[in-house]
Amino acid sequence: MIPTYKREISYLSRAIDSIKKQTHKNTEIVIVDDNTRDSEYRNEVMHFMKQFSNDTNVIYIMNSKNIGGSLSRNKGINASTGKYITFLDDDDEYLPNKIEKQLEFMKEYECDMSFTDLKLVNENKVVLDYREYNDLKSFDKETLLKYHIMKHLTGTPTFMYKAEKLKEIGGFEDAKMGQEFYLMLKSIEQNLKIRYMNECFVIAYRHNEGGISQGKNKIIGEKALHKFKMKYFHLFTPSEKRFIQFRHYAVMLIAYKRNKNFLFVLISGLKMILVSPQDFIKEITKFLKNIYKHRRAEKKNYEFIRKNNK
Repeated sequence: MIPTYKREISYLSRAIDSIKKQTHKNTEIVIVDDNTRDSEYRNEVMHFMKQFSNDTNVIYIMNSKNIGGSLSRNKGINASTGKYITFLDDDDEYLPNKIEKQLEFMKEYECDMSFTDLKLVNENKVVLDYREYNDLKSFDKETLLKYHIMKHLTGTPTFMYKAEKLKEIGGFEDAKMGQEFYLMLKSIEQNLKIRYMNECFVIAYRHNEGGISQGKNKIIGEKALHKFKMKYFHLFTPSEKRFIQFRHYAVMLIAYKRNKNFLFVLISGLKMILVSPQDFIKEITKFLKNIYKHRRAEKKNYEFIRKNNK
């Protein structure tokens, strides 16, 4: 299911193409167009989607007005007819075996919901971040809840649900930011059987075009999310609370940097270090090692492909 909003057609085309190229062929693609009526983006998407007018496996929904990512995804969920649902942002892409492998995993472990690793890259496919959860050893409700509040079991394109379970819990909350966070939280609190698949099948792109995760929305949303988390602080030790605070200031630093608010970049950086110097050193070291590992792996893979294509 793909919601689209203020995105270049080349990105949407890439996303749809990555689903069309899946090794699992029995797929239904639901596109929810959240662009405003009569806008340039709506006209471009409408024109592009005409090529799929006779494709019974592609459902194209046009919102009468802009309703946001959460409600658009819920429209797509309600329109879908498959037994399983997975998501893709309009500027990201699946690797060819994503659906096949994750579906096999879902059936093997008889789970209601699963999530995988996530690779984040720039437009040149240079790895900027790699999200993995190797230290998550148990999947009981309490463990998942604490881990999620602290470290976030996201993002959305890595999720796969049994459709009936996703509809049963009510889909996404109507949130400006953190939609994937609240959905995972709801899944945990409503006792869905959740499992982690330690593989990566999604490439997520970071850039400055379109989307809602830029600008003031990001800053306001992150502040609201941190305030929301405080309701769960009774579950955590003092050191765990400091980590949550540390992570919040780290995210705010990035948000302010993207908005070129460099004074608050400095303030957030100082708060990040002061609240937990140990976590600062540990997480920065871990992040840099992880980036180095995956960039090195990408380079080896590229060299292998180039060598074998000569």
